[in-house]
Amino acid sequence: MREVMTKSMARNIFYGGSLFFIIIFLALSAHSHRYIVTTSTNEETLTESVILGKHVWEKHACINCHTLLGEGAYFAPELVNVMERWGVEDAEEGYEALRNWMEAMPTGIEGRRQMPNFDLTEEEYRGLADFFLWSQTIDAQDWPPNEAG
Repeated sequence: MREVMTKSMARNIFYGGSLFFIIIFLALSAHSHRYIVTTSTNEETLTESVILGKHVWEKHACINCHTLLGEGAYFAPELVNVMERWGVEDAEEGYEALRNWMEAMPTGIEGRRQMPNFDLTEEEYRGLADFFLWSQTIDAQDWPPNEAG
C-alpha cells in the first residue's frame, strides 16, 4: 500500500464505508419492524376498545407522568402490569378497578403526588382498562424488572 492516501482513495473509503453502514442501518430497521409486527405485538387480540384506550392514553398525555414498557416519565407508576398488580383478571373487573381509582383522584392529601381527574366517559374507562389488559399480553422482554415497575 502507498504511504500517501490520494483524494480518490479517501473518497472511495468514505463512500464505501457510508454505503456499508447505510445498508447495515436499513437491515436493522427492517429487522426491528418485522420483530415488532410479528413477535412483540399481540395483534390478534387488538380490538376497537383497545385502540380507543390507546387514544385516551395519548389524548390525555398519560406518558407525561407514567411509563408504559419503560417509556415515559417516572413521576407515577409503570402501567404495563397495573392490572396484574391489582389482581384484575377480566375486562369488567379491570373497568371497575380503573374507574374507581381514577374517580377518587385527586385525593387532596397534602404533600402527595396527585393524579388529575380527566372526566372520562364510561366507554373511555373501558377502553383504557382494555388497553392496560392488552398491554400485559405483549412480549415485554421481561419488563418491568420487578412487580412494582
